[in-house]
Amino acid sequence: MTCRKLAILTLVACALLLAGPSASAREAVSPPSPEDYAAALDAARAPAAISVAKTNFRQVHGVEASEVRIADRGVAAYVLNPDFVRGAPDAPAGVLQYIAVTATADSGARATLRAGPEEGGRWTVGSASSGDDEEALSKRIGPDSVLLNEPQINGWYELTPTGVVLLQASLPQSPVGAFVPLAEYQRQVRARYGDKLPGSDYQRNQGLGFTQNPAPPTDQRSSDASASDRGPSTAVVLLVVAAVLVVSVGAVLLFRRSRYSHRRSTPTSEGSSPSK
Repeated sequence: MTCRKLAILTLVACALLLAGPSASAREAVSPPSPEDYAAALDAARAPAAISVAKTNFRQVHGVEASEVRIADRGVAAYVLNPDFVRGAPDAPAGVLQYIAVTATADSGARATLRAGPEEGGRWTVGSASSGDDEEALSKRIGPDSVLLNEPQINGWYELTPTGVVLLQASLPQSPVGAFVPLAEYQRQVRARYGDKLPGSDYQRNQGLGFTQNPAPPTDQRSSDASASDRGPSTAVVLLVVAAVLVVSVGAVLLFRRSRYSHRRSTPTSEGSSPSK
């Protein structure tokens, strides 16, 4: 009975350890720091970025913007991680691709400036796209979720701690609004792109291949490296240790019980002999 109770209590403790505190997708994908957001906004307000926005307004909308207003917040945009597609252990589903900042012309036209870090840590705007998809979609996701882009289908997902929800896509591979667990999503993207990753025969044979992501910010590179270097997660190690303890303690208790039972069944009289 004691052994059974101990095993049950240990399993409950292991379950609590594995559950741990509530996780968030922001923690899983190494979110930009407040300094990163500030640097992205500064980059979006730079004259060179304003020029990029005006060029977009002229090419897409055919208007010359005399004034351009820059939003006071940025939206982190993540892109599908090739390591996640490969099934690498602990690989997050997405890596930071850029911080989106909406620019609005005096005509009302909108464009999204894409700010990212250079090697020296300085943030610049490298390109702009028409519309404000990132800002609009960010208002449809939960506080613990992030925006994940699957560029091969021009799709945007809400990435949660446990799965993805398709928000919009040109070539949807799952119903819009349907929740897909992370394990299932990984199986799906591996089936779609597993043979098209960088360095694959498909890409070497001039196929479009898998979109190569820009280098993440310094903070994210160090976080990813530490995650891959530390090996198995703490929860897994604790679970293994707890299981070993259960087996060890159980074996000891069973051994003691066996000895106790044996002593009770052994005749106390010296003249007694074991039954045949």
